[in-house]
Parts: sequence; C-alpha cells; structure tokens
Amino acid sequence: MSERALDKLDPVLVHHIVNTLGWQELRPLQRAAIEPLTAGSDALLLAPTAGGKTEAAMFPLLSRMTSDSWQGVSVLYLCPLKALLNNLAPRLDRYAGWVGRRAAVWHGDIGQSGRRAVLGERPDILLTTPESLEAMLVSAKVDHRDLFSGLRAVVIDEVHAFAGDDRGWHLLAVLERLTHLVGRPIQRVGLSATVGNPDQLLTWLQGAGVGTRPGIVVAPESGRSGAVSGPPQGEVELDYVGTLANAATVIASLHGDQKRLVFCESRQTVEQLGHLLREKGITTFLSHASLSADERRRSEEAFADARDCVIVSTSTLELGIDVGDLDRVIQINAPSTVASFLQRIGRTGRRTGSTRNCLFLATEPDGLLKAAGLLLLWGRGWVEPVVAPPQPLHIVAQQILALCLQQNRIGDRQWVREWNGLAPFDSTAEPILRHLIDRGFLDSDGGMLHIGPEAERKFGRRHFMDMTAVFTGPPEFTVLTGRVELGRIGPSVLTEEVRGDRRLLLGGRSWRVTHIDWQRRRCFVEPADGGGKARWTSLGTQGLGFELARSMRDVLLGEDPPVRLTHRAVSQLAVLRQEHAGRVHSDATLIVRGDDGDDVRWWTWAGFRANATLVANMGGLVDPFQRFDDRFIRLRDGVDPAIWKAAVPDRDQQLRMPEVSEKALTGLKFSAALPTELAMATLGARVADIRSAEEVLADRVRFA
Repeated sequence: MSERALDKLDPVLVHHIVNTLGWQELRPLQRAAIEPLTAGSDALLLAPTAGGKTEAAMFPLLSRMTSDSWQGVSVLYLCPLKALLNNLAPRLDRYAGWVGRRAAVWHGDIGQSGRRAVLGERPDILLTTPESLEAMLVSAKVDHRDLFSGLRAVVIDEVHAFAGDDRGWHLLAVLERLTHLVGRPIQRVGLSATVGNPDQLLTWLQGAGVGTRPGIVVAPESGRSGAVSGPPQGEVELDYVGTLANAATVIASLHGDQKRLVFCESRQTVEQLGHLLREKGITTFLSHASLSADERRRSEEAFADARDCVIVSTSTLELGIDVGDLDRVIQINAPSTVASFLQRIGRTGRRTGSTRNCLFLATEPDGLLKAAGLLLLWGRGWVEPVVAPPQPLHIVAQQILALCLQQNRIGDRQWVREWNGLAPFDSTAEPILRHLIDRGFLDSDGGMLHIGPEAERKFGRRHFMDMTAVFTGPPEFTVLTGRVELGRIGPSVLTEEVRGDRRLLLGGRSWRVTHIDWQRRRCFVEPADGGGKARWTSLGTQGLGFELARSMRDVLLGEDPPVRLTHRAVSQLAVLRQEHAGRVHSDATLIVRGDDGDDVRWWTWAGFRANATLVANMGGLVDPFQRFDDRFIRLRDGVDPAIWKAAVPDRDQQLRMPEVSEKALTGLKFSAALPTELAMATLGARVADIRSAEEVLADRVRFA
C-alpha cells in the first residue's frame, strides 16, 4: 500500500486497514480524499454505489479525531433513512473502536434508554437524521449546547437525496444553526453517487460558508465534472412482458439459485408482485415505506442470509442499505431518473469477476417507452443535475418556529443571525416573521418572541414532533395482527364497498380485516388464504422531466438505447413508433387535430413542468378543462397558424409562473404559517420549468 497515501492517516488505523480488513490498497476515492479532509476542507465525494465512500470520509476524520484530540460528539453522520443508519452503525463503531473511540445511533426508533445512554456517555460519532437532529435541538430533555460543544465535522451520506427536495433546505438551515451554536465553522463532507452538477452541489452543501472555506469535489473515478466518462458499464436488457403476472412468470423462471432485487415504482406494485411470486413458490421478501420497521428489517436480514430468493422493493433499497451480495437487479417498467437507475444497477457487480447488470421488464407500452428513453440517456452518459427546490418559504417559517422552541425566546432583531446570512433564512424573511406574529404562531413581548397559541394548536402534538418533519403525508391506517404492527395502508381500501370479507394485501400476504378503529386509525387483521388489495393515496407527482420526455421522442423517431432488446421489446417498440408516427418530428413540435376534428393536441414532448409553464403563457389557446400531460397540451378547437402566431409569447417575453390551486397547499407542510400569496408563489415556482419552456417555444411548430 502506498506510503504517500497513508502518511496522513493515524498509524493505528492504517494497521487495522492492512491487517484487520486485509486491504492491500485503498480505492482511488479513498486515497484522493485523505489530503483535503485531513486539512479540514469541505468536500463532495463522488463514487458509484459500493465505491467505498463511507471509508473515504471516515478514515481521515478518525485520524483528525486522534491527532487533534477531539472530544465528545465531534462528528455527526447524517443519513436520509433510519434503516441506512442502523446498517452503518456497527461498521462505523468498529472503525472508531480501532482508535479508542465510539459511535452510536439516535433516531425516531431509538427508545428512551438508548437516548439516555447517548447523553450519559457521549459517543465520538453520532449517526442520526436531520429530523432527529432538529428534535434534539428543540427538546427540553437535551442540553444541546453541551451535547454539541465539541462538534467539528458533519458527514452527509447520500447528499443528493437531500439536496433535491425540501429535506435539503431543512438540513442546511439546521447545520447553520449548529454552526452558530458552537461558534466555529463545521467541516462538511457530502457523499454521493454520480450527479450531473457536482460543483453546484458542493456550493449548495457549503451553505453560508461558500467562498469563506475551502471546498473540493473528489471524483477520481468519474472525472472532475462528476459525469460518466466513456460508455456506461453494465449488462442491461430491456424486455416487454405486457402484464405484472407475466413479469412474475419471467422472474420465477430465470436466474435460479441467485439473489434478485426487484425494483417497482409503487408500493401497490410491490405488494402485487410479491404476492404473485409467492404463489409461484418463490422465496420472496418485501420492502417499502408503509411496512413496519420490524417487517422491513426481518425481510432485509432474511434476504441477506438466503440464496435463490427475491426481494421486491420500492426506492427504499435504492440507497446504500446492505442486503448482502446481490446477483441480479430487475426493474419493473422504469424509474423517473437516470440517477435512480445508476443507484440501482450499482447494487450488483460488487464481487470480483462479476458485472453490474439490470433486466428491465416493461408491463405496459408506456413503461417500455419510458424505459427505452431513460436507457438512451444513460447510454449518452447524461445524469440529472441535483437542484434544490426554489423558494422554500414554508421551511423558513418552520425554522423560525423551531428556533423559538430551541431557545424558548428569541430577540425580534437577533433571530436573523442564527443562519449566518444563508438565503432565504436572512433579512428577506421579515414578512414571514410579521405574518407569524400577526396570526398568533408567535407572541411578541418586549422585543422577545416565543411560541404562540396557533403554533401549539397546529404543530404542538407529541411535544412539537410535527415541527421537525418537512413533508405532509396522506392519512394512513396502522395494520396490526394481534399486537404486532405489519405496516400502514391507505384508507380507500377500508371504505370501498365489498361483498363478504374485506381483505388486504400487505407484506405480500393476504389478511382478513376483523376490526377497524376509525378514531385511532387502526385496522386489525388475521391471516387469510388469498385475495386482497393494496392501495395508498398519493399527494401527486411532478411527472417526467424535459430531458426524459425528449429522449422518449428520440426513441419514437427510431433511436434505440445501447442495451440488449428482446424480440418482444423490438416488436412493441415498432408498434409504438407506428402509433406515434404523426406526433413526433426531429426538428419541430407538432399540432395535430384528431379524426373527429375536436381533439387538437400540441405534441411538445417537454415533460410536465415545462408544459405547465407553457399552459400558463398560452392565453386562450389552451383547452380550459383537459389541458396537458408530460407529452402534449390540449388546445381549443379552431386553432390555426394565424391564431397561433398571434397568441404565442415572443422569444424575448418573460414567461409567467404557472397558476396553482389553493387546494394544492395541503401538500406543502407549514403552508398555514405563510401568507397565502407566498405559499402559492412557492408552489408556482416549483411547478415551473422556464428554461425548458423557452426551448420549446424556440422550436419550429408544424400543423399536421
């Protein structure tokens, strides 16, 4: 092992790397990360799944811990999933033990005795989630100033999973409050799979410290840009099977004596496929967010120890949770992003001599087209940029309220310092603060602010635990057999009319409903010999992105992804190309009138957000009732080239944001703590895709 790569690491740690782990050499990322991390730089470490990112971050930080005599909780290790924390904890505690240090876990599933142990004997590394970190800051039982007094560094695992949604804004704001609390900069280290914009992600990660602290992207296997270099690696096959039942038949007949991880895009599909596979005698385990933590853990542990078996999962197993040595990844239809696919295919090929692989099974024509478009982007080496949602004004409101809980009272002129100038948690938030006071979320007394009655009414349940989560989930019922919790189910399954027994499908098994406690949202069940439904309510999705929609158009124009296509896939793609022949063009968008003359559609192939933006700017051209989806916008009858030219915005005209309904505010948590116009503006900005809409308007338009 290269001495130059190791001379900055603690010698005891090096001894264990060589003799305990038996490593003859560090991986490129691990070697490249040593110098910047031991020097105290912020860093974004990029590598494919199973690329050794955890060790790349922790070996230098453990070395600093010993050389600089860090004391108490000196490193926070943040993850997006509790299961990932549980999975990592034994490994990190083992590494820490080599240099006489400890690691411990704190999250929502850790009981009071475990928390008391952490507070009584402080670990050197604390593994937690941003929500649990916030809960520690606002808890009256935790002396957060004393607990975090020794904090020096924070590692954010799967940082891309935070940065792309509101959990990322929440994470940044909490880190700034911690920085202000300890009174010194905290080194930030992000771990990520390949992303399309690593430099921007690093800038985001540094928060208010960008430009004042050194920062570096470390990506020796991906190139400095973080983009995929050269042709993508992996054996990928695309098949069209037509139905989920046929997919189960294919999975059951292939890859005997191998461990297979099957990804589905909904919990309902996971349940249905798991049930179908079990009916065929396949040893099958399930994992999704509505199964209880114990059910998921039992499945993942059993799968890790078994052979010739299948685990069917939503994206819960997309991140780095260890489920043993996988042989195959199978994808039902397609994920929505190339980044997700890279995470999933990266679960295979970890053994020496093995190859990363993925089999796509499309159960419907649209699923085949989406999969082909996604694989075409993958073949081009393109990965989505990770972009934080714009205008997180509801998170600003949440953070002001959380700060009041943390400090009991805050000065009405001093609060803005807590986030160290990070926008939008700065002086521009003054209107939000005024609204919180006017509506009773905050009380003002002699220049000091504290939690008001409206905040207690809206968010005060369970000691304000609702304050620490930034998402609103649809209502669900807890399902129990005896005293054992199986998971949660959507209410529609319990309210629809049925003949005879009401049966559920949960955990891939059939259950008969014996009692429903409507007030406490509990459903009691017992095993049944078959049948049942699984269904959950969704708060809606943003649809396809611009690049994926355009890539699907390229497929329809005749371009094939660089993967093996089965005869069934080739045949169905030919059918799709024939059906869409009059809806795609290589250098124009098409306006097509239906055979009856009434259905006029503008086939933009621009994705949901770009089409929403176009609709907001097309005046009277758009059908007011059935308006658009990812691929087309429905126009009014009678639109001709002259009417079109008169109504379409000029290229130099600034486009408006889409209008949103007040009903949509139910999915924006803490929207009640915002003025309605600001909450609506937040949602409008998030539905918009101005850049892509402008690109569509710059295209030629043909009337077919």
